[in-house]
Amino acid sequence: MLSLRWGTYRGRYLAGLLLIVGGAVQLQGSNTWTLPLLLIGTTAHIVGWSIMPARGWRRMLVIVPATVQIWLLLTGPASVWMFVIPYLCWMLVRHRPARSYLTVLLPLANGFVIPQFTMEYSGMPVALAVSMTVFVGAAWLARLIAVGAQTPSTSSTLIR
Repeated sequence: MLSLRWGTYRGRYLAGLLLIVGGAVQLQGSNTWTLPLLLIGTTAHIVGWSIMPARGWRRMLVIVPATVQIWLLLTGPASVWMFVIPYLCWMLVRHRPARSYLTVLLPLANGFVIPQFTMEYSGMPVALAVSMTVFVGAAWLARLIAVGAQTPSTSSTLIR
């Protein structure tokens, strides 16, 4: 288990997850009339990544690519394939073993299927809901793979 300098594992995990997802949703809900939401959503997203319970370099490394990807989602459903970027960031922050990275194929496949059904920005709420469901399912599958790959020597370093 990772030793934390402040807070509890569960508290930092839940707060980080809430800020990451909440910031991304808030940013996606913005438009030219609600520009402050861009700043608030981006800030919440960055703070969320920075407080996740993980090694410091992992948390800092993922901030820029994950935040840039959330901004690029503003282009519409054709860009949901880029959920691969925050998914890889999630895998890095969660200390997943190499074999669990095979699950990245699920968000990638989702990103190529969704635009077949809608390309208009009006379809973005459905595209985001489906994409997040695939993302969460792939993350849980990666966790199952990681737990299955766990050996007694790595049990103390694998993050839940």
